[in-house]
Amino acid sequence: MAQPIKVTSKIRLSNFKPDYRAGMSKEEAREQTTKLCFRIAELQQLLYANSNHSLIILLQGMDTSGKDGAGKRVLEFVPPSGVETTSFKVPSSEELAHDYLWRAHKAVPRYGHFGVFNRSYYEDVLVVRVMDLVPKPVWKARYEQINSFEKLLSDNNYIVLKFFLHISKEEQAARLRARIEDPTKNWKFEESDLEMRKHWDDFQEAYEDAINKCSTNYAPWHIIPADHKWFRDYAIAGVVVDALQKLKMKWPKPKIDLSKVKIK
Repeated sequence: MAQPIKVTSKIRLSNFKPDYRAGMSKEEAREQTTKLCFRIAELQQLLYANSNHSLIILLQGMDTSGKDGAGKRVLEFVPPSGVETTSFKVPSSEELAHDYLWRAHKAVPRYGHFGVFNRSYYEDVLVVRVMDLVPKPVWKARYEQINSFEKLLSDNNYIVLKFFLHISKEEQAARLRARIEDPTKNWKFEESDLEMRKHWDDFQEAYEDAINKCSTNYAPWHIIPADHKWFRDYAIAGVVVDALQKLKMKWPKPKIDLSKVKIK
């Protein structure tokens, strides 16, 4: 099975290899990724100039799958002013005083901007489910609510690209060890990472359900092999470029006749 894929039918995560790399070498992938990232920067300027669409890059995955790294690499050449980033951590007291989608809608970027969601509202059908934080009838109802929310965004000119960074349990173990062994990465290590790791199989099942129930033509999920960071970045960058180019954007015409403008 070719990977990565845009999910258009029911899938089993076990059919996808986290170490898939499409036969590419690291050098080839990095070279192609750089070209794609330059193109993303050009397209973001067009998006900003027109300011009638926005792009949401939603990154989900197990701990160490590379959500921060992917966002940093793919948007490497985009001006910081063109990106609005939100990390969805444990809800604050204010967020808990609202419905679970409130903080997500508040984070939706302005037209002409990219929005990066590091984790997202999908946590409310993932960790909430696995850790039994709310009753099953509550989180089961959220799949349909999420689809409706994403349809609202799509109908209002938001491109919603969702990426599941599919890492193997073995690669996660290696990256966790690196956080312990490398002093510059010690700060990243948290005991909660090990607690979540104990529920690996439950999380895989929860992700599989979320992908199957919430991959739509207006907000598709993409399964991104994430064991090789360089291939992960290449795959995501390609999807972003393809989505933006489909808008067929052109530079807007000036609001005045520039031939009559005299600069003294």
